[in-house]
Amino acid sequence: MNSLTIIVCSLLYLGLLFGIAFWAERRERTLVARQKQSLLNNPYIYALSLAVYCTAWTFYGSVGQAATQGINFLSVYIGPTLAAPLWWIVLRKIIRICKVHRITSIADFISARYGKNRGLGILVTVICVAGIIPYISIQLKATAVSFALLSGQSSATHKPSFLTDQAFYMTLLLGAFTILFGTRKLEATERHEGLVTAIAFESLVKLIAFLAVGLYVTFGLFNGPGDIFGRASQQPALQASLTFGPGHSSADWFWYTLLSIPAILFLPRQFQVAVVENVEERHLNKAMWLFPLYLFLITLFVLPVAFGGKLWFGNTGLDADGYVLSLPLLTGQKGLALLAYIGGLSAATSMIIVETTALSVMISNNVVMPWLVSRPAWQLKLGNQSSRFVMYTRRLAILVLLLISYGYYRDVSDRFSLVSVGMISFAAVAQFSPAIIGGICWKNGAQAGARLGLIVGTAIWFYTLIVPTLVPVLLPESLLNDGPFGLSFLKPQALFGLTSLTPIAHSVFWSLFFNVGCYVWGSINRPQTALDHNQAILFVDVFQFNRPSENTAIWKGKVSVDALRKLLITFFGPEQSQKTLERFARRNRLMDRQSYADPGLVTFTEKMLAGAIGTASARILVSSIAKEDPITVDEIIRILKTSQELMTVNKELERKSNELQQLTRQLSETNERLKQMDQQKDEFLSTITHEIRTPITSIRALTEILHDNDDVDTATRQQFLGTVIKESERLTRLINQVLDLERFESGRMRLHLEPLLLRDVIKDAVEATGQLASEKYVDVQFLADCPPTPVVADRDRLMQVLINLLSNAIKFCEPEKGRIIVRLVVEGTTCNVSVCDNGAGIDPALHELIFEKFYQVQGDHRKPKGSGLGLAITKKIIELHNGSIDVDSQPGHGSVFTFQLPLSTG
Repeated sequence: MNSLTIIVCSLLYLGLLFGIAFWAERRERTLVARQKQSLLNNPYIYALSLAVYCTAWTFYGSVGQAATQGINFLSVYIGPTLAAPLWWIVLRKIIRICKVHRITSIADFISARYGKNRGLGILVTVICVAGIIPYISIQLKATAVSFALLSGQSSATHKPSFLTDQAFYMTLLLGAFTILFGTRKLEATERHEGLVTAIAFESLVKLIAFLAVGLYVTFGLFNGPGDIFGRASQQPALQASLTFGPGHSSADWFWYTLLSIPAILFLPRQFQVAVVENVEERHLNKAMWLFPLYLFLITLFVLPVAFGGKLWFGNTGLDADGYVLSLPLLTGQKGLALLAYIGGLSAATSMIIVETTALSVMISNNVVMPWLVSRPAWQLKLGNQSSRFVMYTRRLAILVLLLISYGYYRDVSDRFSLVSVGMISFAAVAQFSPAIIGGICWKNGAQAGARLGLIVGTAIWFYTLIVPTLVPVLLPESLLNDGPFGLSFLKPQALFGLTSLTPIAHSVFWSLFFNVGCYVWGSINRPQTALDHNQAILFVDVFQFNRPSENTAIWKGKVSVDALRKLLITFFGPEQSQKTLERFARRNRLMDRQSYADPGLVTFTEKMLAGAIGTASARILVSSIAKEDPITVDEIIRILKTSQELMTVNKELERKSNELQQLTRQLSETNERLKQMDQQKDEFLSTITHEIRTPITSIRALTEILHDNDDVDTATRQQFLGTVIKESERLTRLINQVLDLERFESGRMRLHLEPLLLRDVIKDAVEATGQLASEKYVDVQFLADCPPTPVVADRDRLMQVLINLLSNAIKFCEPEKGRIIVRLVVEGTTCNVSVCDNGAGIDPALHELIFEKFYQVQGDHRKPKGSGLGLAITKKIIELHNGSIDVDSQPGHGSVFTFQLPLSTG
């Protein structure tokens, strides 16, 4: 493929990244003004940004490793997957600590935890730079090699000068992009909206590109994974790669998996996106399963591509790291090859951009600024230009880091595989594990132990991994073969006679062994300082303190508010500084004209500065203007205990307040319920009085007519007497209902239980209501979908239930169109009876209310005649039989009343 085409596509892609980042930054400013949610406040963007873990090593190197070592490549992805469920415990705690203390990097974290020690910050920064430069170099190597392969220059034997090397110009271009979107803000704790959005986009691009190549190789060049693995199993070399044979020891799996667990947390780029750029802790909930899913997808076709390349190219000597590009390119799929190149470019550039941004913050905040702010002459010389100086320092650091990495790529890493160099960087950041994990879990972890562990562990890492890479270039080969000065037990790759492990596993074992040992020994044997002890408590118990930067301030001295204001103005300008101080004063109810700062304001100022120039530099600056008296450990413990007691009291008051509010709400609801019941009672009495008066009035009128008129004919007399009898029966039923309800509620109702067939009771009830149904021309049917089954019940009361349900159904059915079905079924140990009609139906909101004794009399003047006690009594009877009743109904679609009774067990 033409080189110019590749260069144009590369520039267009980087231009697209520029556009995405610029759009995201502009959108953020607009949304902030409108107080709306930004892109970073999205768990999917957050999870995709974590995929910066998958670099060119993943895109190209995993295939190369799989081609030679088979399934051994999976170890560096299994580790993060296994560790992901623990993120809510470990990573969430680190995020909370960093937000509280405005921590911006790994170096800042360790420095702040161990007494805000400047030396520790410098040490961690040096380790990061030394450990990560090889990792950056392999990204440049992957970019250069993929360009050469795609453009047909891979056969070149000579190394071009840097002026004609595309990798050099790509390095400068990436430096410009990183500077534009990684160093736009002074406060490193502020979110890089554009940068993170671009990284999330690149994560999608590299995933899509790798899946596209994998699908093409698996189903285009071969007939699926079965075909590939079937052919591979016929070749001894490839067959061995599928099993735990030679070169696949469980020890290697253990150490490689172990290395990848701290790498996903403590690589500077991972710390940047997972911790510093985190907006909401709850985003971890989605990242804990989305990120492992991403790892699964991007490694899904690694083995098919690796084995496919081996089968397709045979022993031609083609570098397996390039199979992702070579397979589509040499089979005529130039478009797919270009997509693969863009995917690899995404993997490399995303790592370089985030890594150099994080390292530049570490260099400025932990190396340059502490040295400058500790010299008053430099403070005076910089004046209000301090913030600009910090920005220029970071930008220069980015360029220097990239140029050093480019030099390392040309002279060292170009001779090694992507995976081998990447594992060296993993082993370097693993040295932070004891200091960080111990720092957030063990209060006795001390500054001396952290320093000693880091120095010894890193020295062993450097000696056992970095020194061997320099042997062909700067050091004699006898160092590897015989050891220094002929001391064989000091051979870098067989230290103390350990020869059974691979170089990476060997280095990790000895470096972590001495690192952990020195950390524990130094912490136990060297007492903590007061500040060290204070920071230990604030880090380990971070969840127990509410805004510890203000409520648990440990400071004893004297400094004016004006001095602190001037210090903030130096870095943040007068407007932002004034707003910040006013916001603090309002939140803590401080007086506007307060002359001297309280401990909370001093600590708050230090936190603000820490977000811009690091904790060590902030500590130096505040100490330079404040007359601080020494504070003892006992005073620290007393202050922290007082703070905890206050917080406990506040939590208890808050709990009591919530309980009081809940009780008040319950009392209010009860009061409303009582008012409603009182109103229902009045309406019930009014309705009952009306219902009783109506038949009495009718009976009295008819009997008076018969009494005063002896000449009434026989037919009319019989009609009047029949009406009197019906009204008397109606009155009797009403009185019986009231008496029954009273007996039910007082517990005096006694059932006459006997074995009976429910179908017989239903038939009698249908016959008893037959006349009523005939008068309205309503069709009533009885269906029994079960054999005769006995129940133990009170026959009269069940008749009362069924007649009431049937009467209601008939009452609400339209004349001549009504249809009622009574169905009897047995399900398990219960007998179900349903009365279904096609009447008016009932609103679902009223389904519970219709069984209440007073509900019938509410509101609707068009309600049917009756006391409204029928369903209330029905429910009581069913419940006395250890059954239940419910209704299923919609307005205009009829109703289904169903009650369940237990079957007889006799």
